[in-house]
Parts: sequence; C-alpha cells; structure tokens
Amino acid sequence: MTSAVVTGVGSALPATFEQDAVWDGYFAKHYEGVRAARRIFQSAGVRRRHAVASPMDEDLSQWGTGARMERYVQEALPLGKQAVAGALDAAGLAPGDVGLFAVATCTGYATPGLDIRLASDLGMPLGLQRLLVGHMGCYAAIPGLAAVSDFVTARSRPAVLLCCELTSLHVQPAQRDLEQVVAHALFSDAAAAVVLEPGAARGRRVAGMVARTDASTADHMTWDVTDLGFRMGLSPRVPDVLSRHVGGVVEELLTGAGLRIEDVAGWAVHPGGPRILDVVRDELGLAEEQMATSRRVLAEHGNCSSATVLLVLEEMADVDGPVVVMAFGPGLTLYAALLMPV
Repeated sequence: MTSAVVTGVGSALPATFEQDAVWDGYFAKHYEGVRAARRIFQSAGVRRRHAVASPMDEDLSQWGTGARMERYVQEALPLGKQAVAGALDAAGLAPGDVGLFAVATCTGYATPGLDIRLASDLGMPLGLQRLLVGHMGCYAAIPGLAAVSDFVTARSRPAVLLCCELTSLHVQPAQRDLEQVVAHALFSDAAAAVVLEPGAARGRRVAGMVARTDASTADHMTWDVTDLGFRMGLSPRVPDVLSRHVGGVVEELLTGAGLRIEDVAGWAVHPGGPRILDVVRDELGLAEEQMATSRRVLAEHGNCSSATVLLVLEEMADVDGPVVVMAFGPGLTLYAALLMPV
C-alpha cells in the first residue's frame, strides 16, 4: 500500500508581543484584585506570543461573537495563505497538484469557510476535495493528519492540512476566575500547514496513529460559544488525567511499529503548558532535553491551539529518526502519531 509522506511544512505568525508587556499594558488592570494573576502569567512558560488583535492596542472583551467571526475571516485568510504556500513550496508542489485540502480550527467560523476561500485564492483545482475539522481544540492537527493521510493513501493524490487559530479574538471580560487567567496567560495566534504526498522518496511517512478519550473527565477542558466569543474552561486537574493515559497511548503507538521509547529520535509534544510537558517527560522517562523543542515553542510562540504541534514539528526538520507527535485537548482526548523517515 502507498504510504502518505509529510514532504512540506509551513507557518505564518501575526505580530509578536512580549508576555511582560501585555501583562503591564492590559491584563494587570484587567485582573486587578486577582492576587494570583501576575504569578500565573509569570509561570506560564511563555516569553512572547502573537496576536492579530493585541489587547494593548484594542480591547475586544466586549465584542459580540458575530463581530469576532467577521474579524476571524479577515485575519485568517492572509495567514492561512502564507502557511499553505510555504508548505507547498517546501514540498515542491503547485496548488493545482492538491487533491484534498483540510482546514482545522476552533477559533472562527464562516460559510463559505477558509477551505473554499483559500482554495480559490491559491488556485487549487475546481474538483478539489475539502474537509473542515472544527472545534476539536488543541489536538485537532493529529486527527486532521490522520484524515489527510488516509486520503493520500487511498487516492494516491497529495493533500494539505492547515491549522489556523486566532485565540486573541476571544479575550473575555474580566472575571475573578483563575481558569480564565491561565487561558489568557497561555494562548496565542498562528497558522501552520503540512503537505502529504503518496509514496514520496523524501520526508516522513505516517506510520501509526492512536487516540484515547477519557469521557469521564469531559468537564476538565471546555470551549464554549458565548455571546462574547468563545470561553475556555481549563481545570488544573488536566495534567493528572494526562498522566494516567500518556504511557499507554505511547506504548500502543510504538509497539505497533516494533519500536521502544529509546528508539524515538524526536518528541513533538503539544506544549499545552509547563505542567503538561513535565507530565509527559516524567511518565515516559524522558530527559529534559527531549522536551526542549516543545518548551522553546511555548516560550517563543505560546499555546497556539491546534497549530502548535505543527510549529514544533517544523522545528524538528533536521531530526533523523522516528518522531512521535502528541497533542491533547477537550474530551479529555490524547492523540499521537508516529512519523518515520523514508
């Protein structure tokens, strides 16, 4: 059977701001009287982030959801186009070569959506197949990767997956709610794309995929649509749930390929926050340096929801050997993929 091979990765980032600057310039006043807020911002593991709407320049906290969705389309189109074009260039393909274009997002919706608008703008074929992966949250890149790799394998046509998340459009009104403080300390904006080709002689083939959902903890992480944008619920118990499942997920993934943890050359772990990375490191018995790329992405870019793990993967272009890609999100859900060098 023809393998689906990742042959190109691209990304696009809006304006950068420093974590300390956004605290001093906006959130210090926003969370005035919330004693733990400054400590949460300082311990988030984030030095700088990206935003299409910096709260230091414009306060969206009272915007209605309709206005936020209009802004999403305006801002997402150029970022998505840049990320997809970069991934296609890296793969050496033209937009006309693409058979399936999938878009994953949980931060904005419109119809016609990004998939239709970007496909037309980029010059993808009229007979293009399209897929929207919506509202899955931070782990959406991996089920998206599974879907496009299945298409590539079955149809022997190239496919593109774009993850585009603009969390800055969902800043919430000030509340004495530490879960909101954590969300506002972590989340950021980014677009990232990958190209997969059938049977390519270079790149990394998709060699395995494992999912695990613990529905008994569904209330630990939520993303609710409200009249004032989308509101994050983020329990401090999330790392504890992750610790119960990550070992089994990785064992299943690697055993299916006849590998052990020691055989893995790179760990592209979604940096949901510092404690998430600590749990993965400790439960799998990894060295701190094996978390370095994920921690660096968190520090330099923040948590960009579904796009983040693709940013980590992009930074691992020179890693020689098997790479495990992992992400976590609402459900609680864990997803892991194994990429093997061709």
